[in-house]
Amino acid sequence: MHGFDNSDTLRVCALHAMAYCPRLFYLEEVEELYVQNRSVFEGRRLHAELERLEDGEWEDLFVADETLGLRGRVDALRLRSGELIPYEHKKGRSCRDERKQPRAWESDRLQILAYCCLLETVSERPIREGRIRYHGDNTLVKVPFDGEARKAVEGAVERARSLRESSERPPVADNEKLCQNCSLSPVCLPEETRFVADADRRPQRLFPADDDRQVLHVLESGSRVGRTGERLKVTKRDRSVELVAVRQVSQVVLHGFSQISTQALHLCQAQDVGIHWISGGGRYVGSLDFRRGSIQRRRRQYEALGDRAMCLELAKRLVACRGRGQRQFLMRGKRGLKVKSEPLESVVRQMKVQLANVGSASSPETLLGMEGNLAALYFSGLSRLVSPDAPLLQFENRNRRPPKDRFNALLSFGYALLLKDVTQAILSVGLEPSLGFYHRPRTQASPLALDLMEIFRVLLVDMPVLASVNRGQWDATTDFDLCDNRVWLSDRGRRKFVEIYERRKAESWKHPVLQYSLTYRRLLELEVRLLEKEWSGESDVFARLTIR
Repeated sequence: MHGFDNSDTLRVCALHAMAYCPRLFYLEEVEELYVQNRSVFEGRRLHAELERLEDGEWEDLFVADETLGLRGRVDALRLRSGELIPYEHKKGRSCRDERKQPRAWESDRLQILAYCCLLETVSERPIREGRIRYHGDNTLVKVPFDGEARKAVEGAVERARSLRESSERPPVADNEKLCQNCSLSPVCLPEETRFVADADRRPQRLFPADDDRQVLHVLESGSRVGRTGERLKVTKRDRSVELVAVRQVSQVVLHGFSQISTQALHLCQAQDVGIHWISGGGRYVGSLDFRRGSIQRRRRQYEALGDRAMCLELAKRLVACRGRGQRQFLMRGKRGLKVKSEPLESVVRQMKVQLANVGSASSPETLLGMEGNLAALYFSGLSRLVSPDAPLLQFENRNRRPPKDRFNALLSFGYALLLKDVTQAILSVGLEPSLGFYHRPRTQASPLALDLMEIFRVLLVDMPVLASVNRGQWDATTDFDLCDNRVWLSDRGRRKFVEIYERRKAESWKHPVLQYSLTYRRLLELEVRLLEKEWSGESDVFARLTIR
């Protein structure tokens, strides 16, 4: 196969995906999305076991033909009575006809016929049948191969080629059962799409379980992250060493002047581990982009976010979502006050009036003014919720770079961590962080990340910061570094904040619209995927989060 160009051919398993669901085919072959769920891993284990058990008969044979336009790796090939017979192994059960007799599922049937077609062409020997072993019910199904079967394969190849050239993502499958075992359901979000079409429907959560891998924060300046085998090696300034299996890590966050080796970067890239940098002063610096493929998704993003009307509509929804969350948080806080605060009551009333006008904003500039007014009101109200038992952590208003008081230092560091996590979610989905619909480019912060973090500021930063202050978790002396009128978190303070923040992300939360529960860690990714579905015309659920 010297000089063979894979781009001229289709994978046989891609035909299997197309027969199962055209949308699955498109996501894998055009958008280059591959998600390895439990079923995929179980299938791999099955093949590995069979290879050991059938030593001597087993052939892991790659076949390809440019004329047919197909390539693939057949599970097994056996010679029976002088005839070649390809075998496919499936971990599940066979399909049953009206008489309860076993038969092949249509997608499996097309797959084995494609292998028959390939083998007959390449070997120049007639192939009369292919066989599928279903290990779920220990059934062998024989699939005849003839001229009609070859035409069916050739027709499927033509349909696949046409679909591969299309710029339109196919609709979700009509058969809901197909989605329940599909590895790409967490990307496709079919239940969320069906919910938009039927508001009375309660979506079944097909979004993946929480990612229980840890975020590795390298907080001590001068530390170095290297690689030893399949582990990350963190060497601190005092030469002490920490080893962490890379499969247990979802992100590496380098704070201050910590470093990472090229070997460690390659390992993280291979395992889809995000790499991010936070300055010693708590400012988000940037992230390493490991994206592969996803061109179609970004093309749709460019087209959609070039539409000013769509951008304004999404921006209004974003400002309303953040404003409602801020107001609701203040209302919750004032209910816990021992003495009624009239200034706080006034802030809540004024925010209600401002929010009523957001929907009528005619331009991004008008919307920015409204958002600024809402933010000023919110922080003036938030300052009145800080416990009097924390006199050194009081604040009057929001100030950013550099923070001028301890409370603002906590908010700034929290927003840096949030911006890092939102950027991670955007890169994981495969979108372009630099193209947003509301914010404009500035410093290292990408506009789309700045857009999306507005949804989570209150949930993931403001609420845990206020709670930790009012619970007396901060030492005003040892947790902060003061220099003139500037305040930063100390090394001890950063460690404490990271613990609070990561613990908050691990908490579960019930989506107010979709009505299923997931952790805040997963919610970040879900919201990015819901945004992508907005410009595909499949969602109306983006930025609908509401604090109870």
